[in-house]
Amino acid sequence: MQADFWHEMWESGVVGFHQKEINRFLRDFWPKLGLRGDEQVLVPLCGKTLDMLWIRDLGHDVIGVELSQKALDEFLQENNLAARPVPHDCFCGYELEQMTLLCGDFFSLTAEDCKAVGAVYDRAAIVALPPQMRLEYAQHLQRILPKGVPFLMVVMEYDQSSMAGPPFSVSEQEVRQLFGGFSSIEVVDQEVFERKGNRVVEKVLILRL
Repeated sequence: MQADFWHEMWESGVVGFHQKEINRFLRDFWPKLGLRGDEQVLVPLCGKTLDMLWIRDLGHDVIGVELSQKALDEFLQENNLAARPVPHDCFCGYELEQMTLLCGDFFSLTAEDCKAVGAVYDRAAIVALPPQMRLEYAQHLQRILPKGVPFLMVVMEYDQSSMAGPPFSVSEQEVRQLFGGFSSIEVVDQEVFERKGNRVVEKVLILRL
């Protein structure tokens, strides 16, 4: 999948994956990560999710990484947030109170960028990536994240032949193949619903790297 796909999607305004409310799985299962409450939280492929504000309001510093400048600009505008440009060699973006928004290629993120990260929240990142990029995503996270970081992940399982992504179908089994070699994985909830006439199972996973 090329960057142009996502730029065109944000430019079109057709962003059905964006939720206008705080994700209920985040509300319900964030406490299961067992955090102190002041950790830095990485949100890959963050878009303009309101979940970042909810996490920040708990006391965490947030690092959101997003390919689309338009998504980050809309996040600031829609939430009346003032920000200043972020100084970074590989990313543009914004800095604001307890939040850094990096615009660019997620795979340019380094271990130095993530040295203070104490948790990860992925509701829409891994399901936005085609299979080969999901492997690269898992490998990259293993390289850049500190050991022991807990990770809240939401995935969808459905018949990919009946419905095109993104969001793509990412099974629990695939997550175990990608992350099981360097993390523990626990399923804490699942929900079944219909999308475009297809059965979808949404699962909430907690990983500990």
